[in-house]
Amino acid sequence: MNNRITSLFERKKKDILNIYFTAGYPELDDTARILKHISTLDVDLVEIGIPFSDPLADGPTIQNSGSIALENGISLAKIFEQLEGVRETVDTPIILMGYLNSLLQFGEKEFCQRCEEVGVDGLIIPDMPLGYYQKHYETLFKKHGLVNIMLVTPETSEERIREIDAKSEAFIYAVSSNSITGGSVNVNAQVEYYNRLNAMNLTTPHLIGFGVSDRDSFNNVCQYSAGGIIGSAFIKAINQEGALEENVTKFITEIRSKN
Repeated sequence: MNNRITSLFERKKKDILNIYFTAGYPELDDTARILKHISTLDVDLVEIGIPFSDPLADGPTIQNSGSIALENGISLAKIFEQLEGVRETVDTPIILMGYLNSLLQFGEKEFCQRCEEVGVDGLIIPDMPLGYYQKHYETLFKKHGLVNIMLVTPETSEERIREIDAKSEAFIYAVSSNSITGGSVNVNAQVEYYNRLNAMNLTTPHLIGFGVSDRDSFNNVCQYSAGGIIGSAFIKAINQEGALEENVTKFITEIRSKN
C-alpha cells in the first residue's frame, strides 16, 4: 500500500515529528485552522483526536480538551465536515485517533468511506485488538487506503510485538511507559525498553509517544526511534493567551530548534 504516511517513512528515516491535537478545541471550528497552520511548519505528521467521553489512556490535559470539545458541539460527523476541502492546501499526512465505539456508532463502512473522501491516511484505535482488526477491519481499511497504526508498550511481549510488526504498514506507536498521556514520565529513563525494540530488528519503524513534551525529550527519543509524538504539551501551548497561529508557530519552532 502507498499513501502519504508510508511515502513519508520511505523518504525520511529520522527526526519525524508527529503533532497531536484534539478536534474542536479550543474552539469548535479550530480543527481545520490548526491543521492548515501546522502544515506550513516543520511537522511531518498530524494526529487529530476524536473526543470521546471515556478515553482509556488520555491524561488530564487531553481529557479536558476532549470534554471542552464535546461541550463545543464536536462530533465525528462534524470532524469530517471540518476536514472537507483541506487537501486543497494540506499535503501533510493526517491520522485520526479515536476509540472503537465511535467508529461503531458512526458505522464502520461509512467511517472508512468518509476518511477516504476527506483525505485521512491512517487511524489509531487504541482499544481495537489485533485479532479484531484482522477479522473486521483489515480488508475495509485497505479498500479505502487507510493504514492501521498499532501500539506497543514496555509490557508488550516480543511475540505480540512481532505480530504487530508483521501487520503494520506505516509505523508502530511505541508508548514510552505504562502511564497516561502527559504524565510526568521521564522518557529518557526508558532506554532499556527502547534498546529492546531496536534489538528486535523490526521491519516497521516506530515513533515514541507519551511524555514527549519539549525539544530535549523529542531529541532524546529520536536517538532510539524514527521520531516522536507530542500531544499534551502542544494542547497546553495552543491554550495559552495570544493568537492561536503564533502559539502554534512558537511551539513547533522551539521543538525543531538546534540550540
